[in-house]
Amino acid sequence: MRIGVIGGGAWGTALAQVAARGGDVTLWVRDGALADTINTARENPLYLPGIPLSPAIHATTDSAALGDADALLVVCPAQHVRAVLSQIDVGTRALVLCAKGIEAGSKLLVGEVARAVHPNAPVAVLSGPTFAHEVARAKPTAVTLACADPVLRDRLAARLAAPGFRPYASDDVIGAEIGGAVKNVLAIACGVVEGAGLGQNARASVIARGFAEMTRFGMARGARAETLAGLSGLGDLVLTCSSTASRNYSLGVGLGQGRAAAELLSDRRTVAEGAFTAPVLAQAAADARIDMPVTQAVGALLTGTPVGQVIEALLSRPLRSEGR
Repeated sequence: MRIGVIGGGAWGTALAQVAARGGDVTLWVRDGALADTINTARENPLYLPGIPLSPAIHATTDSAALGDADALLVVCPAQHVRAVLSQIDVGTRALVLCAKGIEAGSKLLVGEVARAVHPNAPVAVLSGPTFAHEVARAKPTAVTLACADPVLRDRLAARLAAPGFRPYASDDVIGAEIGGAVKNVLAIACGVVEGAGLGQNARASVIARGFAEMTRFGMARGARAETLAGLSGLGDLVLTCSSTASRNYSLGVGLGQGRAAAELLSDRRTVAEGAFTAPVLAQAAADARIDMPVTQAVGALLTGTPVGQVIEALLSRPLRSEGR
């Protein structure tokens, strides 16, 4: 199976590195200078500096070069997936969605966007606790690979599996997507706890109550509880809620310190997907009457509500049983 990767950021490059262990990989990037550097210096100095890249990775700015690929790993930011996929002739080739988020305008998950643009392409989702620099260095990593077609799922898993990269199969595509999208928002919340100096007790509470929100929202949308408690849900949540290597967590730290969201978001080369997902997710939850106070709090912070006011509102909520 020939693999193409759409997106030359840290995660796209890391996945190209994974796929290159099993054969040649075409990596589509926007920046011609970056493509030349990857092909000549065997490094992505913008997003994965200091990590030698496989000679089996061939970077290009020409989307037509993806035409030989049997499956395309879509690793551009969630808010750009529609525009990027609209430029590429996909046909009936598999789209493996590796971006985590909800499109701001349409309120669609990435998989729903992909199906709208390319209705004849089978869709899979790859998600889990993954920091790109560790994946690129072949440090042990496990992910969820979700696809409704078991034959395609097994082919993709076999092609991407490596001693340091272990895909676990699932047919719960919606669960894998929702876990990845919601955990980005919760990672911002945990960063806020750190930035505001609220302590480790508070961070653990946010993780636990945030996971309850993820579960409520996911199951309302047809996800399975075991998927949300797996690698693409709880596993990814634990990773991104505890490290400044997480873009969303780092954004939350800044918010917790009282810095403005606009300032923090403008000073970034990479995208904190949770900043776009939070207001959409909060509205979707409100529309469906799903209680998601942590998500609502993150949305409020991103629109300028002072951090102290948001924290006070959360702590003054009425007492209730833990199961709610």
